[in-house]
Amino acid sequence: MRRVGAARQSTRLQVADLAIDVNTMRVARAGKANTLQLREFRQLELLMRNAGQVVTRTMLLEGVREYHFELQTNVIDVQISRLRTKLDKDFGRKLIHTVRGGGYRLAAGSVPVDA
Repeated sequence: MRRVGAARQSTRLQVADLAIDVNTMRVARAGKANTLQLREFRQLELLMRNAGQVVTRTMLLEGVREYHFELQTNVIDVQISRLRTKLDKDFGRKLIHTVRGGGYRLAAGSVPVDA
C-alpha cells in the first residue's frame, strides 16, 4: 500500500514559473536554476505539494525532521527568509506568502490578508 501511495506522488512539481524535480533536487524559477540546501528543498517541496494552502510552522518542522527544535524558535522563519531570498528576490511576483498566525502559503496569485 505504501508503494502505491508513493508512486502516485509526482516527482516534478510546478507552481507558476517555479519548478522542482524531487528526484534530482533541481529547482528553477523562470528557467533560472537555483541551488538549495536539503532543508530548504524539503520545505519548498512541502509548500509546493500544498500549494494554495496554509502550511504551519509545525508542519514545516516535521517535514524536515527537525523535531529537536522548540516551536517557539525562529528556525523556520529564517529558512523561509532564505527561500524568499533565493526564489522571490529578483521577481516582481512573490510566491511565498506569510499567513499571519497560521504559517506560510505558496501561491501564484495574491493572498487575502485575512486568510
